Amino acid sequence: MTEPPPEQQHQTDPARPAAPGPHGDAAAAPVPAPQLLVMSPNDAIPSMPWPGPDGAPAWAIPVQVPSGTRGYALFIPMLPVQAPAPDGAGVPDPASVAVAEAGPVLTVSHPAPVKPDAAPIESGESDRVEASEPPPPVAPAPAAPTGGQVRPTRNTPHPPPQAVPLVAYTRYQPPPSRWQKFREKHWPGPAKAEGRAVPAAVLAAALGFVLFVPLNRTGIGWFLGWLVLTAGVVAAVRRTANLSRTEVWIRSGWAAAALALLLVLTFRNAWWLVTFSVIGALGCAALAIVGGQRVRSILFSLVAAPYAAFKGIPWVRRHLRASRNPGIARRVVFSVALTAVVLFVFGALLSSADVAFSTLLDKAVPTFHGGSIFKWIFLAVVGGLIAVAGTYTLSAPPATGSLDTEGRGRFGLVEWAPAASALVLLFAGFVAVQFTVLFGGDRHVLKTSGLSYAEYARSGFWQLVAVTLLSLALLAALARWARRDEPLERMLLRVLLGLLCGLSVVIVVSALSRMWAYQRVYSFTGERIFVMSSELLLGVVFILIAAAGVKWRGGWIPGATVGLAVLMLLGLAVLDPEGYAASRNAVRYEHTGKIDAWYLRALSADATPALTRLPDPVRRCTLSWIADDLKEPDPWYAWNLGRSRARAALERLGPGAVGTHADCRAADQYDLPKKRR
Repeated sequence: MTEPPPEQQHQTDPARPAAPGPHGDAAAAPVPAPQLLVMSPNDAIPSMPWPGPDGAPAWAIPVQVPSGTRGYALFIPMLPVQAPAPDGAGVPDPASVAVAEAGPVLTVSHPAPVKPDAAPIESGESDRVEASEPPPPVAPAPAAPTGGQVRPTRNTPHPPPQAVPLVAYTRYQPPPSRWQKFREKHWPGPAKAEGRAVPAAVLAAALGFVLFVPLNRTGIGWFLGWLVLTAGVVAAVRRTANLSRTEVWIRSGWAAAALALLLVLTFRNAWWLVTFSVIGALGCAALAIVGGQRVRSILFSLVAAPYAAFKGIPWVRRHLRASRNPGIARRVVFSVALTAVVLFVFGALLSSADVAFSTLLDKAVPTFHGGSIFKWIFLAVVGGLIAVAGTYTLSAPPATGSLDTEGRGRFGLVEWAPAASALVLLFAGFVAVQFTVLFGGDRHVLKTSGLSYAEYARSGFWQLVAVTLLSLALLAALARWARRDEPLERMLLRVLLGLLCGLSVVIVVSALSRMWAYQRVYSFTGERIFVMSSELLLGVVFILIAAAGVKWRGGWIPGATVGLAVLMLLGLAVLDPEGYAASRNAVRYEHTGKIDAWYLRALSADATPALTRLPDPVRRCTLSWIADDLKEPDPWYAWNLGRSRARAALERLGPGAVGTHADCRAADQYDLPKKRR
């Protein structure tokens, strides 16, 4: 705010003292002492000398400071005042300039001198400067510097002070969290927002998901929608991404893995295989966007990618504002809306005019209803957010290498060696028993508490899976936190870890043999095949750990494990697990006359070609649910190889080959799944 002249202050505010007169005399009213918050200078807030001469009056501006507030004192030097010109013009009021520069609304107090002999303030120590002496006469103002644009002031008997000290304060700010420190240091984010490539990539991803992805069906549209998204992100960041050539190849490999996993939805229809493929594709996409090589950085990528999707929205919006045509977003929205209205109106008219064209249009265009509109909005939001995460992160990738620090040796031989040695002995005893079981066969099993071989095989599989996972976690902990400074520590740790890896591989083989024996007796299922594949993957990881322990270089194991998991899912897609399980059940039915028809009835379309080879009434039962699911034709973006082959197999059989619920009651000849009835 603008400071009034001394005479006007006296007239408008009776409580304040009169300003000094032309001969240096002051009013008889008491002068209140101004209060000033000060603190020692530091690197962030450099210090400066008091702008006025010794003994000269100045205006102290007090502020109301809440309890617990931390702040600093800020002195802003003012422009020197020129003597009034004949035409009445002058320089701008220094108080108004100070208030305009300071920002917050400040209250001006009475003039008071600062004691020239006041003691200096120690570093890190706050104090209060008080003025108790009456103000001395105002010294004549120096001339204004040349080169500045000045204006004569109004007719004022006394010019304002030469300099005005201001008090500025900030409210208490909590210290930054670890995430904020990491983000400021290792992930500041992209600074520039130029061009239209990024908004175009986000729009292309949103439209690609809306046009191609069949949310309620598996099909080729999932792959096509993700392909459009990937192409848009690559086109938007190919010139701005600051990545090394090696990092570009690694991230390109993860992007290709995501596309390969989504391609599974084009060929297979098993719900559990589709679900794991989509989850794996999202994980590979996070690694392609954020990066990561070890456990910490890989886990960080799973969290940072969703964070970047929302953090990058203002950054994408700034691209539109920085464009040469700021109204391009409104024009694009208007164009899309106008195109949709035109297609809807003319498409409806042409569809009603020709039946053949109407049939073709129904197959190509989704049905319009409330659920479809909600689904399109959801798909557009998801596709756009993934594109935002990709463009925002790849334009300025985070330094994930700071997360992958080497483990510190916290535990010596006294802490970890006895536990590891005891576990090795325990595993050795278990493995010795397993060799007896494997080579002894049924004769040993029949002597074990009267259990059959299938019951014995089923009883311990999940426990062995848990042992495998815990062993893997223990190996990782020992490799990270066990000390290996001395040669003895390195040798003993290498021997014990090698023994644990070898014995764990034998435990994995035992678990796989149990599940294989159980499926031979109680039939194969797709889920059991998946569990066996996962256990086999863990066995390979143990072998990798043993190989890395030779030279103590295991930083590549986490990334290799994720890559092996992707290969496992792709291998299951090639195997067609539900089709394989159906064919094995058909062979078993021919030899034993037993079959779990209720389970086979719930399989997806992948199992239909194998189920058509079953005799009646089992075939009529197992095809009942699948035939109901295949009655409605799929649009082109939901084409799936498994459903296409299933429809062809049903057409070869004819309509009379499909049964009902009554056929299932007559076909079920298996003893376990009675609860499903």
